[in-house]
Amino acid sequence: MRLDHPRVQPVSDEEADEAQQQLFDRLRRPDGEVLGIFRTVANHADLARRWMVFATHVLVKSTLSARVRELAILRVGWVCRAEYEWGQHVEIARECGFTDEEIRRIQAGPEAEGWNPADRAVLRAADDLLRDAFITDEVWAELAESMTTEQILDLIFTVGQYNLVSMALNSLGVQLEDGAPTFRV
Repeated sequence: MRLDHPRVQPVSDEEADEAQQQLFDRLRRPDGEVLGIFRTVANHADLARRWMVFATHVLVKSTLSARVRELAILRVGWVCRAEYEWGQHVEIARECGFTDEEIRRIQAGPEAEGWNPADRAVLRAADDLLRDAFITDEVWAELAESMTTEQILDLIFTVGQYNLVSMALNSLGVQLEDGAPTFRV
C-alpha cells in the first residue's frame, strides 16, 4: 500500500446520510459488507452514483469475457501499484478460473513465457495505454486477430476506468479489507 492510512475516511453506516445510505444499499454484498472503495467515494455521493453507471458497464455489461476483463484490470492494478485494486481483482480472477501462476505472470507482463497470443495482446494493449495513452499499430493488429471493434473499445475503456480507479484508491489511501490478497500472490 502506498499509504498506511486513509486520507479520506470511509463513511460508516452510522454516519451515512440518506443519499449515502441509498448508495450503500445498492452496493452491499450478500454478507452485508460495503467495500472500502465505496465507503470512501460515498463522501461525494453524487459522484459515486454517476460513476457507478459507467463502472457497472465496464465490470458486468461490456462485450469482454471475464478472463480478458480481469487480465486487463489486474495489469492496470499492478502497473499503477494499486494494491487495493489488485487485491479485489485477484479474488475475482480466481473465481473466473485464473491460477495463482497466471496471476503472478500478470505481474511479469506480456513478454513472460506462457501467454497465448490473445492474452499477450491484451496485456500489451494495457501497457501501451498506461505508458502512452495510445495502442500501437502492432498491438492493435494483434488485438484485431481475436477481438471485435466493440471488444477493443470495451478494452480501452476498461483500462481507462481502472487507471482512474487506481489513481483514486492510491491518492485517497483506501485500505485493504481484512484478508484481501496483497501484491504477494
